[in-house]
Amino acid sequence: MYTQLIRNLRNIRCYSAKVTPAVRPINKILIANRGEIACRVIKTARKLGVRTVAVYSDPDEKSLHTQYADEAYRVGEAASASSYLRGDRIIEIAKKSGCQAIHPGYGFLSESVEFAELCQKEGVVFMGPPSSAIRDMGIKSTSKHIMDAAGVPIINGYHGEDQSDERLQKEAQKIGFPLMIKAVRGGGGKGMRIADKQEDFMDALNSARTESQKSFGDSSVLLERYVRSPRHVEVQVFADQYGNAVYLWERDCSVQRRHQKIIEEAPAPGLSEELRRELGEAAVRAAKAVGYVGAGTVEFIMDKEDLSFHFMEMNTRLQVEHPISEMITGTDLVEWQIRIAAGEPLPVTQEQITRKGHAFEARIYAENPRGGFLPGAGPLRYLATPQASDLVRVETGVREGDEVSVHYDPMIAKLVVWGENRSQALNSLIARLREYHITGLETNINFLIDLASHPEFQSGNVHTGFIDQHFDTLFPPVEISDNDLCKAALSLVFNELEASQTNAPSRNDPFAASANLRLNYDLIRQYQLKANEKTYQINVKFNAENIEIQIDNGSWYTVKADRIEDGERLKIRSNIANNISTYNAYIDESEVSVFLENGKLAFELVQPKFLNAAVDQMGSAGSKVIAPMPGVLEKVLVKPGDKVKKGDNLAVLIAMKMEHILKAPKDAVVKSIGGAEGSNVAKGAAVITFEEEAEN
Repeated sequence: MYTQLIRNLRNIRCYSAKVTPAVRPINKILIANRGEIACRVIKTARKLGVRTVAVYSDPDEKSLHTQYADEAYRVGEAASASSYLRGDRIIEIAKKSGCQAIHPGYGFLSESVEFAELCQKEGVVFMGPPSSAIRDMGIKSTSKHIMDAAGVPIINGYHGEDQSDERLQKEAQKIGFPLMIKAVRGGGGKGMRIADKQEDFMDALNSARTESQKSFGDSSVLLERYVRSPRHVEVQVFADQYGNAVYLWERDCSVQRRHQKIIEEAPAPGLSEELRRELGEAAVRAAKAVGYVGAGTVEFIMDKEDLSFHFMEMNTRLQVEHPISEMITGTDLVEWQIRIAAGEPLPVTQEQITRKGHAFEARIYAENPRGGFLPGAGPLRYLATPQASDLVRVETGVREGDEVSVHYDPMIAKLVVWGENRSQALNSLIARLREYHITGLETNINFLIDLASHPEFQSGNVHTGFIDQHFDTLFPPVEISDNDLCKAALSLVFNELEASQTNAPSRNDPFAASANLRLNYDLIRQYQLKANEKTYQINVKFNAENIEIQIDNGSWYTVKADRIEDGERLKIRSNIANNISTYNAYIDESEVSVFLENGKLAFELVQPKFLNAAVDQMGSAGSKVIAPMPGVLEKVLVKPGDKVKKGDNLAVLIAMKMEHILKAPKDAVVKSIGGAEGSNVAKGAAVITFEEEAEN
C-alpha cells in the first residue's frame, strides 16, 4: 500500500508540474525486430524521412526487412536468445550506426524492463513507455493492484508472491474450477493454461511454469476465475510525455485458438456508444495510473451476456492488430510513436479523434487448423496476394521463395480490410482471403474463409470459445467433386502446355503451340491425384476441338478452357458440364493446388510405382511417436529401455515459441530416441521408437 501511494504521488507530481521534455529530433532509428513489424516501421520511417537500421540473425540475412532498411547489421545466430534478445549487442549496433532511437516492435525486447533501462543508461531513446510502466504492467499481480486503486474493474483471483505448490493449490480451491493459470509476465498466450478440474491443476501448473520460464525468464504465475465464453475486448491508448492520454476506440479479439488471436475487428460489434466511452475512459485511467508514454493496449474480459468488463492486462507496446485501429481513425500510430519519442505532444485531443467505418484483420499463419492448429514451417514456393489499396492492407515480411522458420513466430502476414460498415468489411475480407494464394506449406487461409463466412460470426455473436463451440461446422468433411477434379486435371494440362512452349525450339512450331493436340489422333493422358487418403484415376483425352476428362472410369466430361493472364496469376477459365468459372492453379513439385471459392484444394500427384523411390514405412500403429510439426527437440524425458505408461510425457518439442509435449500412445518400452536435445526435428520424423512387443 505504501509503495502504491508513493507511485501515485510520483505520477501526480509529474503531471501537475508539467515538466517539459526536451524535443530531440529523430532522424535515424534501429528496429530491434524482424519480419512484418520491422517492415511496417520502415515504411512509416521512410515517409517521415527517417533512416532505418535493421538487425538480422543468420537465417534472416536475405530477409525482406533486412533488404528494405537503409542499413542492416548481423546480431547473432538463429536462436532468439543469441540474436533478437541480445539487448547489449543491439544497443551497441545502434550507437555504432548513429541511431538516436530504437523501435522494439512487438515481442522480443518490446516489454523488457532491463532493455528499456539499458537504453536510457546508454543515451538511446527507447520508443516505448518508461521502464517503470513496463515493470508495473508486465507483472500481472502488480498491475491488478494498480488497476484496482485506479478504479478500473478487475476480476477475482490470486496474485500473490507465494508460489509454492501448496499455496497455489489452496488458492485454486478457493477460487474454484474451471481456473485460468497465467504467467505473471505473460503475453501472446505463452504460459497460459486452463485447469477444468482439481485433478488437472498440477499438470497445467507445471506446463505453464515451464513455458513461462522459457519465454520470459520467470516461472511465476497468477490464478484467476475462468469466465467461460467471454469476449476479449481491448482498447488502443496513446500517451505523450506531458501527461496527455487518449483512446482510439476498441477492438474485439475474441475469436482465438491456443489462447492466441486469429481474427480481430474494430470497433467491437454490438456495443452501445456509452459502453464504448466507458471502456475508453477506463483504459485511459489505466495508462495514467502508471505514467504511461507511447502506444499501449488495455485488454478487458467482457461478459458475453451482460457486457460487464474487467481488466485483464496491459500490453506495453504496439499490438499486432494496431492496423485496424488506424483504419477506423485515419491515423498512423507508428508515426505517432516516432513523434512522441522525439518529445512532441500528442497531435490530437480526444474530441478530435473520430471513428469511421469498420475494419477486420486476419492473421495468416503457417499452421494446420485441422491438426489442432499446430504451427508449421517451410518454403513459400508460390505466393500471390490481394492487391493493396486504401481499403486493403497486406502487412507482411516475406516474399515468394522465403522460408517460414521454426525459430520464429509462424505468422506469414496480416490481411487488413476496411468497409463503410461491418457487413461490407466482412464481405471484403472474405473476397480478399480468396485471393491469397500460397503453396509450399500449410496455412490457415481456408479456415479463415470458413470462419468469416460462418453465420454466427457474420451476426457478430463472438466469444473466446467460438471455435470450440462451432467446431463441427467450422471443420466439415472435405468433399471433392468431379468438377474439382476436372479443374485439377486442367491445371496439369496447361502446365504441360506452358512447359512445352517454353522448351520449344520455335514459338512458331504448331505442335509446340498445341501441346498434346494431334490431328486425327486421340491422345489420352493419365493422372493419379490423391486427397484425403483417396486416390483418383483421371483420364484426359484431346481431340481437334476440345478436351474430355474421365474420373475413375466414369462418364466423360466435355471441357473447354482458356488461360487468362491476371497480374501475378495465370488463371484458367473453364466450362465444365456447362458450368463456367475462373480459378487460379499452381503445380508445386508433386502437388497440384487449385484455388477455389472456399480456398485451396491440394492434391498429391501420385507417380507410377516404378518411379517411386523406396518409402520409409512408419511402422505398425503405435510403434513410434512422430513429430506433429517441425521444431526443436527441447527436452527428452526418457531413455532407451525405459518402461512407459500410456499418457506419460516423453519429450518436449518447441516450435514457433510454443511448447508441445509428446505423450506415450500406449504402455511400451522405449527402443530408441530420434535425436539429441537441441536438435531440429522435421514434421513426421520419429522422435521415440518403441520395442515391437510392449512389456507390461
